[in-house]
Amino acid sequence: MPPVLYSSSDRIGVITLNRPEARNAVNREMALGLEAAVDQLEDDPEVWVGVLCANTADQAHPVFCAGADLKVLRETGSAASLDTERGAFAGFVYRERTKPIVVAVDGLATAGGLEIVLAADIVVATTRSAFGLAEVRRNLVAAAGGLFRLPRAIGRATAMDAILTGEPIDARRAFDLGLVSRLVEPGAAVDEAINVARQVAAAGPLAVRASRRVVLAAEREDDETLRKISEQLINDLLASEDTSEGLAAFAEKREPQWRGR
Repeated sequence: MPPVLYSSSDRIGVITLNRPEARNAVNREMALGLEAAVDQLEDDPEVWVGVLCANTADQAHPVFCAGADLKVLRETGSAASLDTERGAFAGFVYRERTKPIVVAVDGLATAGGLEIVLAADIVVATTRSAFGLAEVRRNLVAAAGGLFRLPRAIGRATAMDAILTGEPIDARRAFDLGLVSRLVEPGAAVDEAINVARQVAAAGPLAVRASRRVVLAAEREDDETLRKISEQLINDLLASEDTSEGLAAFAEKREPQWRGR
């Protein structure tokens, strides 16, 4: 079986990490597969939102992703093979994309696994999930975004604790801290993530992408730059067919028929 699976229907692309026997750890094949799956998501005009999940079949203790495959690190002494040119680690963490991705976590997301989660847009998790950056326990660092994305998500003090001790954060606390958007019972993460994706797909796709762009830019741009970006985006949206349709649907008290243009 390939290390990453992809399917799509009803405007939603579903990406599945598929190395359950290796705790869904990232090797070269998975990095290339995940990048290719995101390419499919981005290139298909009929798909407007993605769901990222993991196969945890036959795992006694479910693991969404254990991060880098340590066998690769031991054998090569390098993590370079786990990166791609466009996406860096796992072909995903720094991948430029326009479409939002909802990640469904049912189990442990640790090290690079958490960095994959942090690179997604909306996080759905089950109550048996946990999130950690355990790199320090292997004399490594969370170099794929975790060291700055986790503090942004949950605050500096709590993130520093998690980063320097390597201790995971349980799902309930992750939800309370704002890392997790929706918390569900074990086994229900994918269904809830698809439900969220449907809600996103029901909105104006251009507005969703524009809003996502500003939220992400806010993490690294000053207010004046953000104001200019926002003004340009709203002007572009006002000139689009979908905005005309959205306004007409509102006036006519009906559901809009989006076209993505």
